[in-house]
Amino acid sequence: MSEDEATLRARERAVELDARPISPAQGATLRMLAASCGAKAVIEVGTGAGVTSLWLLQGMTSNGVLTSIDTDAEYIESARTAVRDAGVSAARTRLINGRALDVLPRMTSAGYDMVVLDADQRHLVPILDHARRIVRSGGLIVLVHSLWYDRVPDPARRDAATVAMRQAVRFLCDDPDLLTSTLTCGDGLTVAVSL
Repeated sequence: MSEDEATLRARERAVELDARPISPAQGATLRMLAASCGAKAVIEVGTGAGVTSLWLLQGMTSNGVLTSIDTDAEYIESARTAVRDAGVSAARTRLINGRALDVLPRMTSAGYDMVVLDADQRHLVPILDHARRIVRSGGLIVLVHSLWYDRVPDPARRDAATVAMRQAVRFLCDDPDLLTSTLTCGDGLTVAVSL
């Protein structure tokens, strides 16, 4: 999967910032998922320094608004540069420098078509609880890096990040109001449809 110039520049900045950007295959999948649900309102937790933002915006409706939340001001600034470089109108993005657990409680219930999570593993389950509330029926919750570098399926891996990611995937799979599947592109995307 090839990336356009703006996305390639965003990827270079993300790598320099050690932001763990998504792979091009994951990006293309996110773009397709956004398009498939007619995403007009999307929240992303963890900007990927702009790489994820650009892929999502490509799949969203032309008047869709992406809200991106990140605790790292450099990542937010990189995302702002990426969006500007790609020629995306500033009116289509809301970039918030803050903690997801502080911002998400203020978001409208059932007001979002898609919630994409690339956040600190230690906080994923409480963040997912908010994601359940804010995503509309038929909307998507997507957990990025859900195989965590192929460690999640290996029961011998018990480091804190792997255990937390395993718990987050289980949280989605165990919810009877979600239809959940893990895709193996990149280091995993777990996708849940809100029923």
